[in-house]
Amino acid sequence: MGEFFRTILIEPIFNLLIFLYGVIPGADIGFAIIALTVLIKVALWPLMSKSLRSQKALQTLQPKIEDMKKTHGDDREGLAKAMMELYAEEKVNPLSSCLPVLIQLPILIALYRVLLGGFEAGTLEMLYVFVPNPGFINHIFLGAIDLSQVSIYLAVLAGYFQFMQTRMMISKRPPKEVAGKGEAKDETMMASMNKSMLMFMPVITVVIGATLPAGLTLYWVTVNIVSILQQQFVFSKMDIDKKKVLDV
Repeated sequence: MGEFFRTILIEPIFNLLIFLYGVIPGADIGFAIIALTVLIKVALWPLMSKSLRSQKALQTLQPKIEDMKKTHGDDREGLAKAMMELYAEEKVNPLSSCLPVLIQLPILIALYRVLLGGFEAGTLEMLYVFVPNPGFINHIFLGAIDLSQVSIYLAVLAGYFQFMQTRMMISKRPPKEVAGKGEAKDETMMASMNKSMLMFMPVITVVIGATLPAGLTLYWVTVNIVSILQQQFVFSKMDIDKKKVLDV
C-alpha cells in the first residue's frame, strides 16, 4: 500500500513541484509550492464549488431543521425522513461538503512526505526522465525563511487566514421577532458553538503549523488564501442568483 501511495501521489507531486521550481523564475521552492497549491485548488474547483454551495445551503436550512427537531421530538426515524425530504426538496446533498476534504487529505499527506524527505541528491532520484534535474534546491523562501525548518511566522499566518475562512463560513442569522425561551436558548447555544469553532480552528492550525516544515505551512497558508477567494466568489454568485430569483 505504501509503494502504491508513493507511485500514484508522492512521486507525481514531487515531480510537478520540481518542474515548477525549474520553470518559475527566481529558483525559489516557495514559489513552486504556491504554484502547486493553486494548481491543486483549480483542479478541485468543481468539487469545491459544489461543496461550498452545499455548506451554505445547509446553513440556510438550519432553522427549518431545528423546527423539525422540536416537532418530531424523540421520533428519530420521523426526523430523518423529514430531513431527507427537505434535502431533496431543496436539492442539497449534505455529504458533498465532505468530499473535497477527503480528496485533499491524501494530497496533504503526500506533500508532507515530499517536504519531509527534503530535496537532496538522493531524493532527486525520484524525478521522471522528462523532468530536468536542477541538482540543487534552494530551501530559502524570499531569501529569509528556510522551508525545511519550522516557521512560527508562517504558522501564525496560517492561523490568521484560517480564522478569516472560518468566519466567512459562519452565516449571520437575523434574530426572530418573537422567540420563546427554548428558541432563545437554541440561538445562544448555536452562537456559542460558532464562536468556539471560530477560535478553535485557528488555534489548532497555529499549534500544528508550529510543528511542521515551513514548506508545508506555506502550502497551508496558500490553501486558506485561495479558499477565501473561492468562497467569496461562490457566495457572491449565490447571492446574485438568489436576487435574480426574487426579482422574477
